[in-house]
Amino acid sequence: MSLADLDQVEEIDTLSFPMPWPKDAFRYEIEQNPNSLCWVAEREAQGPEPIIVGTIVVWLVVDEAHIATLAVRPGYRQAGIAQRLLAKALLEAAQTGAVSALLEVRASNQAAQNLYHKFGFEVVGVRKGYYHDTHEDALLLTLPDLSAEKLAGLAEIG
Repeated sequence: MSLADLDQVEEIDTLSFPMPWPKDAFRYEIEQNPNSLCWVAEREAQGPEPIIVGTIVVWLVVDEAHIATLAVRPGYRQAGIAQRLLAKALLEAAQTGAVSALLEVRASNQAAQNLYHKFGFEVVGVRKGYYHDTHEDALLLTLPDLSAEKLAGLAEIG
């Protein structure tokens, strides 16, 4: 992810979440957070600029990768983009010293939960009323072992 990607990244975030990140949050991650991994997935376009179809931000906290956000542009979902982004970001996190991963996901977001379970994430808790817009619970998921072999395989599968 680069500064040139920000307009498209923010658009995807707004289209994907009832509570998108605040304006300039992605800029902060790119420019000021040394513990942030920021990736985009691009589709080649007919014009000079590629079309960004997916985004992910992962925070590295000591030896843990925290999936801060993962989104795919509507119209490109269910094509393996989120799976490849997540695998590549977790693989990079593992290569920089992360040994486990965690994230929060809306209790109602079954599609995201299915993706995370494919990676081996397990529900370890519930954060009651976590989402301020609806007071919906978040499920806390962890992946206790970042296996480079498994992640590399998931990065290639559609």
